[in-house]
Amino acid sequence: MSDRSVSDTELLSARLVPLRRPGQWVSAAVVIVLLAMVVHTLLTNPRFQWPIVWSYFTTGPVLRGLLLTLWLTAAVMVCGYLLGVVLAVMRLSRNPVLRSVSFGYVWLVRSVPPLVQLLFWYELASLYPQLSLGIPFGPAFITVQTAHLFTGLLAAFVGLTLDVAAFSSEIVRGGILSVEAGQVEAAQALGLGPWRIFRRIVLPQAMPAIVPASGNMLIGMLKATSIVSVIAVQDLLYSVQLIYNQNFLIIPLLLVATIWYILLTTVLSVGQYYVERHYARGSRRGDPRGLWAITRANIPLFRNLAGVS
Repeated sequence: MSDRSVSDTELLSARLVPLRRPGQWVSAAVVIVLLAMVVHTLLTNPRFQWPIVWSYFTTGPVLRGLLLTLWLTAAVMVCGYLLGVVLAVMRLSRNPVLRSVSFGYVWLVRSVPPLVQLLFWYELASLYPQLSLGIPFGPAFITVQTAHLFTGLLAAFVGLTLDVAAFSSEIVRGGILSVEAGQVEAAQALGLGPWRIFRRIVLPQAMPAIVPASGNMLIGMLKATSIVSVIAVQDLLYSVQLIYNQNFLIIPLLLVATIWYILLTTVLSVGQYYVERHYARGSRRGDPRGLWAITRANIPLFRNLAGVS
């Protein structure tokens, strides 16, 4: 018994030696070497023409294209998500007609590539030269020429909004279905109305499931707006295309657009992190600490893995 106690004491007082993981060192070294090679070629290859990149980075046409990209992204996401919430509620309703319409819309829009949708709306005048507003199957009060109404910008807005609505409806529907039905039934037993149940019970619990996918969709939509350049909408990409079609500096101008997209997506990613952190409060999946606090807390772990005392 005493021998066992002595051995336990010696074991507890022994110095712990970190487990050596040579595979991690090798993989880390390979990644560092590859990263160094990429950085080296970016900085030393004169064909990137970095001085030209920075000279065009904040020019007027580029900034105007950037503002249009931001506006189009915000407008499409807001309107598309509002329509998506309506479609999600229709899909979850007990009315078979509403469910069928919502299902059919989502199926159709998700089956057609966004670029094809944009081209369709841009060429709508080929099918309907005039658009009228009036009594169904009766006289028209207002008639406009479709070609004058559906400009490239409006066609881009409509096409992207309808596409976002289809995908966001499934995100919202999945978030609502993640809430246990028993909580809704308990709220109904307490006499709460449908709107109050949705606002106070369902939505707060559905947001942790909705926010990550919505943030990814926002970032994806910011980049997807570049396809509107096909229909001559002067977004960020089309603005740099107009410039390099004149001076033939294709790579430097594409780098200008690329850097702006990287900066914008980085800002959105940081914002998404804090929004997710806000809605994950009280959940085991969320860490209440900040991003830098988590990094500092893991420094001892990294040092132990590296064998540094």
